[in-house]
Amino acid sequence: MNIKERFHEVMDNFNPSVKTLKWEFGYWGEAVDNWYDEGLPRNNYPQIQTSVTTPTSSLYVPCWASVKTGKLPAGIAVLGGGLYHPTQGFLQDIDVRETLNMDKGQVLVDVNLLFHPMFESKILEETERYFNYIDIDGVTRQFSKETAVIPVSTDYVIKDQPSWEKLKRERLKMDNIKERFPDNWDQLLEQYKKDDVIVTLGGYPHGYFGTLAHLMGYENLFINYYDKPDMIHDIQKTFTDLWIAVYEEVMSQIDVDLFIIWEDMSAGTGSMVSPDTIKEFMSPYYKRLTGFLKEHGVNTIFIDTDGDCFDIIPLFMEAGITGMYPIEVSCGMDLVKVRKTYPELRLMGGIPKSEILYGKERIDQILEPVAEVLKTGGYVPFGDHLIPPSAHWENFKYYRLALNKIIESYGK
Repeated sequence: MNIKERFHEVMDNFNPSVKTLKWEFGYWGEAVDNWYDEGLPRNNYPQIQTSVTTPTSSLYVPCWASVKTGKLPAGIAVLGGGLYHPTQGFLQDIDVRETLNMDKGQVLVDVNLLFHPMFESKILEETERYFNYIDIDGVTRQFSKETAVIPVSTDYVIKDQPSWEKLKRERLKMDNIKERFPDNWDQLLEQYKKDDVIVTLGGYPHGYFGTLAHLMGYENLFINYYDKPDMIHDIQKTFTDLWIAVYEEVMSQIDVDLFIIWEDMSAGTGSMVSPDTIKEFMSPYYKRLTGFLKEHGVNTIFIDTDGDCFDIIPLFMEAGITGMYPIEVSCGMDLVKVRKTYPELRLMGGIPKSEILYGKERIDQILEPVAEVLKTGGYVPFGDHLIPPSAHWENFKYYRLALNKIIESYGK
């Protein structure tokens, strides 16, 4: 079987006799630089992206490029397959994958799902410590060169009803869908049509909580659920109409293996929004989108939310969602409990990344649930978010090779 066939046997058919994918969510840039110093062969050092195509792939590109230390930005992600590429100007790993015999990762369809025309990226101020700029989604951000993590938003593009109406009128038209495809679309199509590619659609920052929080800020969103419910519904309907129109054009040209809805609506103690809020402002739009996807043969539809999301899983499933990740153990999620409670739910992740630093004995312990869940199919195991710098190369290598061995023992 090629990787695409394996993916569908594991995810669509829950076939435990087929070897699941050897992916990692990804690694922090500082961790990867440490690993090169500690023995990882340096054959394909990750390169910072400088070109901009669409908001799907190119948000935050200017701030990563502003770091001039000769090393990777500490807080950039180097992607290991479980998190799709391209996204957010993040880097694609090759050396870890090839050294540890892992699989090629997801390829995200690069198409503009936000504003067209995009906003012009503009540097507002740059010092030795900070980089302030307007990004291509119209949001003003401040990037700390010292910590070099995802920048903080300081001003949003959706401020009120008039600003939303202006965006809708000028940048969310439905009569120019084909203009949302990048100039190199024909070249990308050749990549998407290969047998060794898992084609993913959606992704960051596209969702029914995530997009609104991204464009108006969390606090403003929470207030507007109560003060401006009609505006929230209009935003949801507008983006649903747009996304379905774009996806219809995409799927007329390629087959899609996996769909990701980015939400990040959970924290360490549970959901940031109530079940009633989800039912009122998100569920109707999830149902419309997932119904469309399933009509077009896409049955593996994941919600990406960090934190403890256990209590809201039934709401997602009722709305047509078929998978969840990254199952963040450090926030209280229990991989085995999720599988036993929702046996038909597809899963990815679920291994506590922060425990790898404790060495072989602890690594063997945290991999025990993986073996149990692999028996049931429908699961791709990897760390429950980006692997941190605290995991040194020898410990990570032991963990990954041990995980590979478990994977190979449960599938062919």
